Amino acid sequence: MAKNYKHSNLRVFSLSSNQSLAAAIAEHLGVELGKLDATQFADGEIKINIEESIRGDHIYVIQSTSFPISDNIMELMIMIDALKRASAKKINVVLPYYGYARQEQQDGPRTPITAKLVANMLELAGADRIVTLDLHANQIQGFFDMPVDHLQGVPLIADYLIDRQLAGDDVVVVSPDQGGVTRARKLAEFLQAPIAIVDRRYSHASVVGDVLDKTTIIIDDIIDSGLTALTAADALVEYGAKSVYAAATHAVLSGNAAQMIEASPIECLLVTDTIHLPEAKRISKLEQVSVAPLLAEAIRRIHENQSVSPLFTERMAFDDEVE
Repeated sequence: MAKNYKHSNLRVFSLSSNQSLAAAIAEHLGVELGKLDATQFADGEIKINIEESIRGDHIYVIQSTSFPISDNIMELMIMIDALKRASAKKINVVLPYYGYARQEQQDGPRTPITAKLVANMLELAGADRIVTLDLHANQIQGFFDMPVDHLQGVPLIADYLIDRQLAGDDVVVVSPDQGGVTRARKLAEFLQAPIAIVDRRYSHASVVGDVLDKTTIIIDDIIDSGLTALTAADALVEYGAKSVYAAATHAVLSGNAAQMIEASPIECLLVTDTIHLPEAKRISKLEQVSVAPLLAEAIRRIHENQSVSPLFTERMAFDDEVE
């Protein structure tokens, strides 16, 4: 992609959650990040000052609503309000990771649907479009009365695996639960590999599918506490898998999840950079694929009124994907 993007009214701003990803997106687009000052008062109040004119511009704000989730969401809302009051023409919110997506339905009496609440907040603040990756539930797209571009991390993960010859009949793609079968099938299509499913009931996990003497790849959208992946890995080893890999788009890695994975049978944990990882979580088994080229291409296509749909499902020939 050209390093000096020709459309001068496209502006990219980075908030606090994932500045390294935002810088990489801007570099792939060939633009400079917009200038702003985000500070906090002593009591934690957030204040944002946009330090350049953005009147009539198409703005893309990069913010993963990851830990600290509530602070990052509030910072995003304040930024949208500031952009609206500064007469931005379009406010496009790029959410590499959509926090609260796991609360997409009522799982009991008197419980909230917080994913819908976040969608309402974004709309009321003044967002015009959402670009995101691997929502925990596809129905979250329907929570918005605005365009939502729901990109997928699986094609990037597939590229990494294929480049390392982790594909074909000797590989089995594994869904760690029944809810992730669609994602596993998609990765299996790219890898031309069969699938298996880990069936967890009570304290025992069984494997549905043939994994004996196979290289197995667990695929999920989020890896948080790590218990789902670890349970699946133990079951695969019990059923005779030759080796176990794990892959996920969003590396939340709460608590001591990274250390547990380091000590587990998982040989490699492949994640994307939708969430910024501190050094303490960068274990030796971790490999990271950048989503910056994908998001940059999505921004370019949206701005030039081109189709974004090929990015949802197709493998793309991006450079410099792996860190």
